[in-house]
Amino acid sequence: MNFCLTKHNRTRHSHSQLSIIYYTLGQKGKMDKLNRIQAAQILVFATCIMFIIALSVPAETFLAAQKQGEDDWVVYPMHISPLSGSSSIPIGYTPIQIRTAYGLPSSGGAGTTIAIVDAYDTPSIWDDLGNFSSQSGLPAPNPSNFEVHKMSGTIATDSGWAQETCLDVEWAHAIAPDAKILLVEAVNKYSSSLLSAVNYSTSYPGVVAVSMSWGSNESSSELNSDYRFNKPGIAFFAPSGDDGSGIGPYWPASSPYVIAVGGTTLKLNSDGTLISETAWNGSGGGISNFEPIPAYQTNYGLTPPNRAVPDVSYNANPATGVAVYCNSSWISGKVGGTSAG
Repeated sequence: MNFCLTKHNRTRHSHSQLSIIYYTLGQKGKMDKLNRIQAAQILVFATCIMFIIALSVPAETFLAAQKQGEDDWVVYPMHISPLSGSSSIPIGYTPIQIRTAYGLPSSGGAGTTIAIVDAYDTPSIWDDLGNFSSQSGLPAPNPSNFEVHKMSGTIATDSGWAQETCLDVEWAHAIAPDAKILLVEAVNKYSSSLLSAVNYSTSYPGVVAVSMSWGSNESSSELNSDYRFNKPGIAFFAPSGDDGSGIGPYWPASSPYVIAVGGTTLKLNSDGTLISETAWNGSGGGISNFEPIPAYQTNYGLTPPNRAVPDVSYNANPATGVAVYCNSSWISGKVGGTSAG
């Protein structure tokens, strides 16, 4: 009996059942001493029964249920590419064209690590990065400049996420060819899994940037997860979305600790010299429903009621997209989306 009284606070009780008993016990003067003793015995008995039931259910079940209510929602990769098909030649802008357009050096990133967090496994990523690098005149992947960490020994595959992974890995390597690329594969597309992969990324020595090419509609619970991106010395990047500004911003791009990347339409000459760059009407963004405006935006004279998205923009229109090698062939069309940034 004492054991049950000591341990019952570890169980999840039915509020409607126990509140009736507690209420009954509290009605002083409305029942005699004997009845109060009987009611107390009922309370102890009910508590013990619930505790025994709780012992038969794995703790993970309760934790999973709690997690589901806090932050376990589905997120989506933010790229736009052909649904199927392959090509023997690259289709879309090349690394040389993009570097020329944005005035980027042909080398960079030495001594640093870029972490890329995506969902599911991409078994072909080593070969895909090798072929992309060979075609683009980039250093070949090797254990010192490319590493894949799986968050579980067995992870399913997904063709859409594989394309996102190929885009992210190849173009991070193209822009910073001397940096080490750390690909962290989350178990699935749920935010809890991806945030666990983010945690691993930030614990990895030398990581200076974390690329998160995914997002989902905002939720008030996002405020409980923003702390994950408050890591001095590490820059976090997330796409603003590809549904146009009418949808509103996505999270984690809306987090004040994340650099939100919007999209442009980048028109180039064949040698990469700029013709024009204008806002892309598919770029997501807007005013956050939950995140307060950060000081770095008010310092620039912005006056929205909450956090404004995006912070910067980069070529994203699929009509002016980039070439991506994935699943042992070039994708048969230009790849775009704000995740390209």
